[in-house]
Parts: sequence; structure tokens; C-alpha cells
Amino acid sequence: MNFPSLRVDGKIAIVTGTGSGLGQASALALAQAGASVVMTELPQKLAAAEVTARQAAADYGAKTLVLPLDLLQLDTIGALVDQTVAHFGRVDILVNNAGINIQQMALDVTEDAWDKVLDVNLKGLFFTSQAVARVMVRQGTGGKIVNIASQMGVVGYIKRAAYCSSKAGVVNLSRVLAFEWAEYGIRVNCIGPTFVETPLTAPMFEDKAFRDDVLHRIPLGRLGKPEDVVGAVVYLASPASDMVTGHTLLVDGGWTAV
Repeated sequence: MNFPSLRVDGKIAIVTGTGSGLGQASALALAQAGASVVMTELPQKLAAAEVTARQAAADYGAKTLVLPLDLLQLDTIGALVDQTVAHFGRVDILVNNAGINIQQMALDVTEDAWDKVLDVNLKGLFFTSQAVARVMVRQGTGGKIVNIASQMGVVGYIKRAAYCSSKAGVVNLSRVLAFEWAEYGIRVNCIGPTFVETPLTAPMFEDKAFRDDVLHRIPLGRLGKPEDVVGAVVYLASPASDMVTGHTLLVDGGWTAV
């Protein structure tokens, strides 16, 4: 019996938001698994993505390309996909990682904050997926789209009205895309991480009451780390998940189990 592989040798992957955290770890994990990786970041943070690209090349011999992407500017999505195809000739994997959260109590949420969170986390993710899927359809060889949602796409939490709404939208949008695009061999899945400790989230956990509450809700008793999540990314991007689509894989330490 030939078991499916977790390798993605020869595949071309786009990963959004690769300057740090989950995006950086996902890009490096896919590089280690054999992919060439297009790494994106906001124009003002592009230097951080370039550091990730250099690490992928040095550690894994990966071919890389660093491109700017601002999900609030939809024209940058088309430019990203066009430049990827011009450089590598194709796209096989998309990891929609880039996202934001603006913490506000529901009574205090402003229209501007609501729109920004939904525009980045849901609207931008959709139009990136659409642009990449059009390339995958033309290629005729299928592909993998992995959306980094959140456990907050299936549960609620304080100060996250817009964020939870956006991530719930990602979860259900992924089901729709999985259904529509199955005929083209495009698999669309989500990953729902719990709170992950990164340089960007570290200040949030300086609030002891908040940290204690979060840890109390995670049966495994610790915060997530980027390396806890990237195994799911590689699995959903690889041939090992060819019969999986429309699924949300929760990497939440058991938060949603109880």
C-alpha cells in the first residue's frame, strides 16, 4: 500500500502575513516540506517577510518570492497573484493567514473598527481565495486552500464581536467554497487555533487576569505556539488530506471540547 505523503515537493505556495507568528511558521514549514513559497506582508512590514524568506532559503533550500499585500487594497491581491504566476508559472497552495483584531466591548464597537476587521479577515480572504482559485481552475490540476480561522469562529469571547463574526464567516465561507470548487479538485479547509503566543500577542498576556482566564479554558493547560499549528497547515496542504474539504480543524488544546 502506498500511503499519502505530507511532502509538497515542487508545489508553489502563497502564504499571507509571513513577517511573524503563524504566517512565518507556516511559510517555513511548507518550505521544509518541499514547497516554493511566496511570502507576503504589508508594504511597511515587507522587511520582516524578507527575513523569513532568507531563513527558508538558508535552512531548507527553498525558492522564495516576497511580495507586498494589503487586504484593505483589493488591487494588491490581483497584483500578488499575477506576479506569482509570472515568476513561478502556477499556484498550488494558498494559506490565508493574514488577519487583525481590534479589541472592543460590543457596546463600544465603532463602524470603522467593525469594517476594518471584516474587510481584512473575511472580505480580503475571500477575494484572495477567488483570485487564486481562478488560476487553479485554469491549471486544471486542483489545489489546496487553507484558511487560518480561529476557535473564535465556533465560540464567543469578550471584546471580540467583530473578530468572532469575521472568523465564523471564514468557517462557513470555507464550506461554501469547498462545495463549489470540489468539481475542480480544489480543497478548501480551515484551521481554528486557540490563543497562540507570539511576539504580537505577548503584550495581551501581560494582563494576568486575562491570561489566567484563557488558561483555565484550555484543558491542556497552556497557550498555543506557532509550531503547534503548522502541522495542521502542512497536512491540509499535502496529499495526505486529499479526501478532506470543507472541514475546520481545531487546534485549541481542548477549549471547544467542553
